[in-house]
Amino acid sequence: MRIISGTHKGKRIKAPKNLPVRPTTDMAKEGLFNILNNTYYFDEVSVLDLFSGTGNISYEFASRGTKKSLCVDENLKCVNFINKTAKNLSFEGISIIQSDVFKFLTNYNQQKDIIFADPPYEMEGLNKIIDLVFEKKILSKKGTLVIEHSSKKDFSKQNFFTNNRRYGNVYFSFFKWEQNEE
Repeated sequence: MRIISGTHKGKRIKAPKNLPVRPTTDMAKEGLFNILNNTYYFDEVSVLDLFSGTGNISYEFASRGTKKSLCVDENLKCVNFINKTAKNLSFEGISIIQSDVFKFLTNYNQQKDIIFADPPYEMEGLNKIIDLVFEKKILSKKGTLVIEHSSKKDFSKQNFFTNNRRYGNVYFSFFKWEQNEE
């Protein structure tokens, strides 16, 4: 895994083998950031990274100038790895909370511009993430929710869905407020 662009472009990050993660591939991450780059100035957004795993996505945002990223992961080994890596890379704007994502979203009350969720591909109940983000108004009005998933998931009938993209075996579904505004 490597940082694709920004101040730490090309920096490789090696995660320990004992982390229960499936990092977003470099090809998929590059495609995702090309899309987001056309909509946002990264130094002006706040990010919520759900099911953070290695912190791969948050490092990419930080390298591109994002000043505030909040990572949420339930696994203590992942939390410790993100803390250590963010410190080693001097990404002071990355913070992490160890929590179950669904409990976290239920109690969270701040708005974020970009919310990225990379849950385990086989996890059930992913629609609840979308429901909580929009019901609790965690996503800012001009924000984007991105969920990474496998080909087995189809969110196209879900409220607030705008589109999806495929990069190899990785799919991203995008959700925004605008689709349901009159």
